[in-house]
Amino acid sequence: MRTIVRAARESDLRELQDIEVDAGMVFAQIGLASIAEADPPSLDVLRAHLETGTLWVAVDHDDRRVAYASASIVDGEGHLDQVSVRRSHARRGIGAALVERVCDWAMAQGLPAVTLTTFRDVAWNGPLYERYGFVPLAPDDQGPELTAIRTAERAAGIDVAPRIAMRRALF
Repeated sequence: MRTIVRAARESDLRELQDIEVDAGMVFAQIGLASIAEADPPSLDVLRAHLETGTLWVAVDHDDRRVAYASASIVDGEGHLDQVSVRRSHARRGIGAALVERVCDWAMAQGLPAVTLTTFRDVAWNGPLYERYGFVPLAPDDQGPELTAIRTAERAAGIDVAPRIAMRRALF
């Protein structure tokens, strides 16, 4: 099945929220129900990414939205804010294609790396990102904005399993 990654459009935003909810359901299967039950990004958050050109959607051959990614700039580097893939389309390389799109965007901006935060031990999180070339960052190696993201995650109750920050050098 052919999947195309394209810039998101205003008409995609509600569907991206649905993708987030669907993708999150896999966390309930591994005992992280609070993650599965978390609200998707608000339309305002998604719209802000849309306006800055940091929101991408993957569509299948029937132009159905099946995944998305969002990014930002954190500590002068690209930052993968979110990548979510519908469960029906998981394990097909779609998430990898979205990660590569974010890395391409960061390189085009002249940014030296892409960072992210993720669950260290969840198979489709930390170990998968390592296969994509990301390496764990020690807390002392995290810039102030990335440190603030980790602090906000803890405050929001996202640290229900070990989380880490990771970085992939682009140049």
